[in-house]
Amino acid sequence: MSTKGTRKAVKSVSKSSRRSTSAKVLASVVLVAGAAGVAGLGTFGSFTSSTAADQAVSSGKVTLSSAGQATRGFDVAASNLVPGDTVQRAVQLTRANDSETFGSVKLTTTAASSNLLTSDATNGLKLKVDQCSVAWTKAANSNELTCSGTTTNLVAQRAVIGQNLDLGAATTALNGSGKVANLRAELVLPTAADNTFQGLSNTVTFTFDATQRTADYR
Repeated sequence: MSTKGTRKAVKSVSKSSRRSTSAKVLASVVLVAGAAGVAGLGTFGSFTSSTAADQAVSSGKVTLSSAGQATRGFDVAASNLVPGDTVQRAVQLTRANDSETFGSVKLTTTAASSNLLTSDATNGLKLKVDQCSVAWTKAANSNELTCSGTTTNLVAQRAVIGQNLDLGAATTALNGSGKVANLRAELVLPTAADNTFQGLSNTVTFTFDATQRTADYR
């Protein structure tokens, strides 16, 4: 009697175990199938839209030009100087209408050759540069150039040869609505120049350099 009861109990446990395993397997299959179904949703197409815009881009110009004034421009030679003589020449600087504004305008003077007129910083030629708010005019009875408007000194008297002499007021004038700077270059042979200066000749070149405005956001 006891042996049969034991066998029945064993069979009962075995059946219960098989049902539990079947349930677990079935649950696993369902989960895998569900995961596959979710992954399959991503294979369908989606709505899209696009647009485009054109940006025009162009570079600016920095254009500076010069011209003589009052019949006393740099094209008029200064000859037969003696100590104490003064030479005045007018030049008009212009910023082109299609040019960007300038960050600076500077003057560099160089000599064609080396002699006492330009190499002697003490007794050689002296240079001064002034600006007039209007065009310079030649005096009726002399070669002096006069200003009927406001005169501004740009370069104080110094040795004639120099590099990157800043012309701040000229930059301001060129960046204004008139886009013009009226300059007068004055050369003086000092009275201290002695006989060693006799018979000398040279050519002084005036170079005006304009640089672009400060870069900004456009």
